[in-house]
Amino acid sequence: MPRVGLNPEQVVDHALGLIDEQGAEGLTLAAVAARAGVATPSLYKHVSGGLTELRRLVAVRVTGELADRLAEAAVGRSGDDAVAAVLRAYQAYATAYPHRYHALPQAPQPDEDLTRAAGRLVGVIIAVLREYGLDGSEAIHAARTVRSMAHGFAALTTSGAFQLAEDLTTTHDRLITTLTTALRGWPGAPAPR
Repeated sequence: MPRVGLNPEQVVDHALGLIDEQGAEGLTLAAVAARAGVATPSLYKHVSGGLTELRRLVAVRVTGELADRLAEAAVGRSGDDAVAAVLRAYQAYATAYPHRYHALPQAPQPDEDLTRAAGRLVGVIIAVLREYGLDGSEAIHAARTVRSMAHGFAALTTSGAFQLAEDLTTTHDRLITTLTTALRGWPGAPAPR
């Protein structure tokens, strides 16, 4: 019988705590079990697929957390303001949780829950692009551009790639301005009325 009070959500919470402290390489069933106060075999009662299943659940949770942050940032905003808020929220999440961010899968996975979470994340981006008159394939191209810029900056900053003295916030603001300027003049967008 599973330990009273322990459930798959709590197992993921423990896994995320380990990832936050040690990075994805610190995620082992033994470490999660020790953190949860159970024997390693007991975890299989909560996460039947072992470490592979736990990594999948972590990926779903992290993708969902990021989607939630972006959605919250976009509420009540439109156009350049919405894009800026979404990019700032994306960067803030990556900065606050760099190891979780690096655990975020970047390639599609054959998993229904992960696909649904990733769809929510992309859906937020596509929603903020509507203000620019982008839909259909042009919205997809623009969403890919937004994600590429957001992920590129987040991945580089969280891995410590930017070592020059200039302020990263100023660089990020310039990136946002470059992006919103490009979106306003997007090649496939309908002509302004």
